[in-house]
Amino acid sequence: MGNEACDLDSTVSALALAYFLAKTSVPPRAAFIPVLNIPRTDFALRTETTFLLREHSIPDSSLIFRDEIDLAGLHKAGLLSLTLVDHHVLPSADAALEEAVVDVLDHRPLEREWAPSCQLTVELVGSCATLVTERIAQGPPGVLDQTTAALLHGTILLDSVNLSPAAGKVTPRDVLCVSLLESRFPELPPHDSIYGALQAAKFDVSGLTTEQMLRKDLKTVSSDEQVLATSGIYMDIELFLRRPGLLEDLETFCQARGYSVLVAMTVSFNECYEPKRQLAVYSQHEALRSMVCRALEEATTPALQLQALPSPWPCISAYAQGNTLASRKKVLPILRAALGGRPGTTAGLEEEVAPPPTPMNSLVEESPLAQAVPPVCPQAVLERVSRMAAEQPPPDSDK
Repeated sequence: MGNEACDLDSTVSALALAYFLAKTSVPPRAAFIPVLNIPRTDFALRTETTFLLREHSIPDSSLIFRDEIDLAGLHKAGLLSLTLVDHHVLPSADAALEEAVVDVLDHRPLEREWAPSCQLTVELVGSCATLVTERIAQGPPGVLDQTTAALLHGTILLDSVNLSPAAGKVTPRDVLCVSLLESRFPELPPHDSIYGALQAAKFDVSGLTTEQMLRKDLKTVSSDEQVLATSGIYMDIELFLRRPGLLEDLETFCQARGYSVLVAMTVSFNECYEPKRQLAVYSQHEALRSMVCRALEEATTPALQLQALPSPWPCISAYAQGNTLASRKKVLPILRAALGGRPGTTAGLEEEVAPPPTPMNSLVEESPLAQAVPPVCPQAVLERVSRMAAEQPPPDSDK
């Protein structure tokens, strides 16, 4: 199961790893099910994900969404082993499921410890799909197919901003995994082609209401008294602030969900894949809005280098962000500290961390990444699950 953002990385990581586990489990005594961690009705908002799956003829009907499987019920029955991809902190509503977690693959800094019995792969790479590709590479050959390679390939390129060092997301391990996939499948599309198509799909908000835009890439941090939401917006901040009915939409959105403050963070890229970032802080509570703005303006880890922009609304403060490498992932701890909040977040797109120094032993010639990458085919997941379910042992057998 991926995170509650259910972005392309979470989706592809869950599909690819579940299929790989199903193909390599000996004997196949469990059903490996990839769960997309959103309601089915929200899937249309994941425009880059729907685009890539559609390009590879993977129908929505073959996917399993969070509102279509009773994980809590499976856990109570002793039938659940849970693998987390693209996150490692469950929200409080899922706290009971922590007992079922047996494996974690994530590419963000470790926020909590897990029991020694849980297999933990937490590495600061550009994409969780890189870690999934590495995991598959360590398995038996003959599993990877064209479709799964294309899904992993496109996801890593999107997350790493087309492997551009200027964007501050790519690491040598991401580059190596892309090269590995391309060596196995030379017919994979050129980088610029697939990255451009995915970026266009991701930033395509045409036809979305303001409420849908805000929900598209949503994340929250909270304290005992306040809940602050951040939304990734794929539109210039000035155009966003002049949307018809914006104030009414913002107020309705926040009231319906109990948000005291909303921070809209915009991002776009120029022809060299260098990011442009802007943000706006909305709240009807002036003191709270001022407190959040002050925390952002005075932040030093990292310094955001904010410059005030004109705002047509007194309840919204707008900024240009000079430090373009400071993504939402880096801004969230600032906001959490401002609220005096607790660790953990809910709902929303996870962005990058700065590329860390690569461990010396990760790129050695005899690394598993130098081997052929085995395959994965999300299209066949449900058929595989159905076949395995028919062969499943009684509930008192292995989970």
